[in-house]
Amino acid sequence: MAQNVVLTSDEARDLIRNALIGSGTSPENAGYFTEGILDTELSGLEGHGFYWLQYYCAHLRSGKVDGTAVPQVEALSDTSFRVDARHGFAHPAIETGFKHLIPAAKAHGVAAMGVYNSYNAATLGFHTGYLARAGLLAIGATNAVPTVAPVGGKTPIIGTNPISYAVPAPNGEIAFLVDQSATQVAWTSVKRAAEAGEPIPLGWALDADGNPTTDAEAGLAGSMAPAGGVKGFSIGLLVEVLCAALAGGKLGPDQGSFTDDDGKPIDNGQFFIALDPQKFSGGAFDLTITTLMASITEQEGARLPNARREANKVRLAEEGLKLEYNLYKKLEAFT
Repeated sequence: MAQNVVLTSDEARDLIRNALIGSGTSPENAGYFTEGILDTELSGLEGHGFYWLQYYCAHLRSGKVDGTAVPQVEALSDTSFRVDARHGFAHPAIETGFKHLIPAAKAHGVAAMGVYNSYNAATLGFHTGYLARAGLLAIGATNAVPTVAPVGGKTPIIGTNPISYAVPAPNGEIAFLVDQSATQVAWTSVKRAAEAGEPIPLGWALDADGNPTTDAEAGLAGSMAPAGGVKGFSIGLLVEVLCAALAGGKLGPDQGSFTDDDGKPIDNGQFFIALDPQKFSGGAFDLTITTLMASITEQEGARLPNARREANKVRLAEEGLKLEYNLYKKLEAFT
């Protein structure tokens, strides 16, 4: 029996969409979400696309997440919006909010949006990249279940809490994009190592006593290592403020599990800021960014953030997407 199935982009899109709809997502809520998962796989972020789809579908079947929820947008002002995901997926809530955020930012120069009662936002850079393609400088954040203890402590308080920003280029392109967690590596990397019975590099995680470990299971039972020590934790703490205290999502310890099929909504939060670079820069933004990019790319061995993901999209669109056979059959069963 083949170990992998290779799918074209169109086949992968159909599999994702059909699995979501077959598990209880309304067609209206499936489009942007499908593109986000596909973009993640094409970007070469193995373990963050198809792998998580199995959890999304299981959570739909159990009622942990409402795939038919209709997000509600509250306009707090001409430039401030609050989106209630209504215990549904983050993606349709974000997509709905962006329909207000984008024109507001272009009209007034800046706009902000919080999302609450939400679900795993998956690859955060997909959302900031969407805003950048609309011509806006974008900053995004999402909090998550607690996996990171404060430096010097042992009890996880915040999640991997990624933050992302995307810089627009002319003609609907992205100049560069940063998408990084507050931890040394993504939590999924440790989880997949534990599932495979493999060790993890020293520096990825700490055990329950706060000691560095190469045991993936011990890392999952302990704490993820923050990137740069206290600096990484501080960034994650800012994300918690934006997404819980400001947007209205639950604090990490109060959220439902991202993986367990426990029937408890995750109810985390997301926060986005969009700025019109032409208004703020007096029209000099594109030239300045072009100069900045050139100062990086002209150096041998250096590359712009997101360059690898963009190269992967071209390569994998031609080669096809490899999907482990057992996972493929599991996803196919949801359709």
